[in-house]
Amino acid sequence: MSANPAELSSIATALDELSRRVTAHADAADLSKDEETARELFAVERALSSANRRLARLSITLSRR
Repeated sequence: MSANPAELSSIATALDELSRRVTAHADAADLSKDEETARELFAVERALSSANRRLARLSITLSRR
């Protein structure tokens, strides 16, 4: 199955929403001084952001073909 730009865009949108939700939970954990949970959730947020950047670069590359 080849990469479909519309599908990749949909995945990027889902990643954005998921990242926002994780960030909200990380911020809440940070405010409640649950440092371990906050640290892990912020790490998840960074991983999601990295995945979204990679997906964006792939989309750009595919659109140039």
